[in-house]
Order: sequence, then C-alpha cells, then structure tokens
Amino acid sequence: QAPKKAKKKVEGGSNVFSMFEQTQIQEFKEAFTIMDQNRDGFIDKADLRDTFAALGRLNVKNEELEDMVKEAPGPINFTVFLTMFGEKLKGTDPEETILNAFKIFDPEGKGRIKADYIKEMLMTQADRFSQEEINQMFAAFPPDVSGNLDYKNLCYVITHGEEKD
Repeated sequence: QAPKKAKKKVEGGSNVFSMFEQTQIQEFKEAFTIMDQNRDGFIDKADLRDTFAALGRLNVKNEELEDMVKEAPGPINFTVFLTMFGEKLKGTDPEETILNAFKIFDPEGKGRIKADYIKEMLMTQADRFSQEEINQMFAAFPPDVSGNLDYKNLCYVITHGEEKD
C-alpha cells in the first residue's frame, strides 16, 4: 500500500510531479511561495500585481493580469502552477532554445560570435549587462585567440553543466 502523502500528489489523474526532478519541483515551490503574496495557497490577480510591484514594475494593466490568470483552467494552486509550467516547457529543449537565441547573432551559422560584438549587444540591448557581468562571463568562457566566443560550447555547458573529470 502506497503512503497517503504520495497518493495525494496524483490529483486529477495525470501526475505532473513526475515531469520534473525533485530539485526543480522545490524551485517551482519557492517561486510559487514568493508569488503567493497573501499566503492563501493560490495565485490570483492581486498576488500577480504585488509580485510585479516587488520586481519594480508598477502600474501593470488589469487586462494583462486577467490574461495571465485566464491561462489557468481554474484557481491557481501549486499543482495547477506546476502543470502550466510543464505545458509551457513541454517539447522545448533548453539547449536548442539557447542556441537559437545565439544564432540570431550568427547569420552564417559558424558557431562563433565576435566577443566584442556580443559584449556590445549584451551591454546595450534589453536587460543590459554591467561590465562586471561581462567580465564574469568572459572569465568563465574566454574568447579564442581570434576573439571569438564559441557559443555552441557555452550553450552545452549552460544546459549540461561542465564536464568534471
């Protein structure tokens, strides 16, 4: 006979908990807890608004919050939250996703990008990197002798971890 605790997780027929590693589930749980601002076990529009505010984004439109909440089949408890992430992540290979992002900067598909070019892009576009973040990145992934960044290797290490001998 299975312990009652394990049985409870199966709610609703399919077991979303089997889609993720235990460490991933713990990370999702922490994220859920942070977002569940009023600690009622559900994420609603007010929780989302407060989460955005905590991240420095004030005056989020009501429609935007409603659209997010409407993505769920019902009230967003942890199981629903995990299921929604599972559906969004299903079929996406993280390595392929990251590679595709780098390929935008490599139209010839060489697998390398000029380090100076990627540095300029990272420091001037979207979530801009600081000089310190650039230094950390190049310390971890130094450009080759020609000044190129091997982004295929970078993507592999990001998604698989470094080979430890």
